[in-house]
Amino acid sequence: MKKFLALVLALCMVFALCAITASADADLSGLSVTCVCPFAAGGGTDRVMRFLADGAKSEFKNIVVENREGANGDVGMLYGATAADDGSIITMVTAELVIHQALGMNDTLTYDMYKPIMLANTACSAITVNAADDRFETLDDFIEYSKSNDVMVGNSGNGSIWQLAAAGLAQIAGTEFTHVPYPEGAAGAITDLLGMHIDAVAVSYAEVAQYVEAGQLKVLAVLANERQEACPEIPTAIELGYEGAALGTWRGLAVPASTPDDVVAELQRIFSDVCASDEFKANMALNGDVIDVLVGDDFAKMLEEQTALFTDLGKSLGLAQ
Repeated sequence: MKKFLALVLALCMVFALCAITASADADLSGLSVTCVCPFAAGGGTDRVMRFLADGAKSEFKNIVVENREGANGDVGMLYGATAADDGSIITMVTAELVIHQALGMNDTLTYDMYKPIMLANTACSAITVNAADDRFETLDDFIEYSKSNDVMVGNSGNGSIWQLAAAGLAQIAGTEFTHVPYPEGAAGAITDLLGMHIDAVAVSYAEVAQYVEAGQLKVLAVLANERQEACPEIPTAIELGYEGAALGTWRGLAVPASTPDDVVAELQRIFSDVCASDEFKANMALNGDVIDVLVGDDFAKMLEEQTALFTDLGKSLGLAQ
């Protein structure tokens, strides 16, 4: 009798383990997936999203990237948060998701409307000018000029991470910039800088790298705690005497909060494998994009911490609404 009970118990445990395994192994191979990029084609967010989608193409029936730009990312991120919860809509979320919530700019979009898949990329701000502009050879030149002249700095929209980065530097340096927003993304700001319609941009190094290498643009400093591997010759603003001038964006993947856990787990596996692949690493390295991975709960914790950070920063800069 004891042997019989032991056998029954063992079988129950096997069936339970099988059920758990089955629930954790959602089959998404027949799924047609749309990856939503909340900024325009040609910018850093679009590029990283396309690298991720390309690396995952063998895992789904098909996968495409759709740009839904507008309102500094809110249009695409709100669409993604309220989309189908079967894994067919994956959204690239950026720092603006928590910034706008922290600054009180959009109470219809909050980070808890999403279930995080993973963080994939981080990028610091790079203060960049036109290489033909002989007014600015150093960051000090730029700061000193701004104290007695109107300096126009382009960013990816009001309330964007790049606006906060430039505003933070200006506060530390005791000066002011005129912030010029490009709500569809940084690509428009870079285009205008190339045409010398504005004086500078405060976007990521990866977004200007090709123009720097071509001799068209010049980076005066990066807003980071240490020099960047992609451009080790460029000083940080901190080492130039602007203590505390370190700020940047991040980019990750998320799905609607109601998405089943087994679907989320499978998406985490798929995109973790992509980020670890040689192809993805090579693509990211081409433009100096930094791979920075946090999965699931670790990414969720970061979202909470970033909301608190930008709430405090917005108050100190007078940007909170």
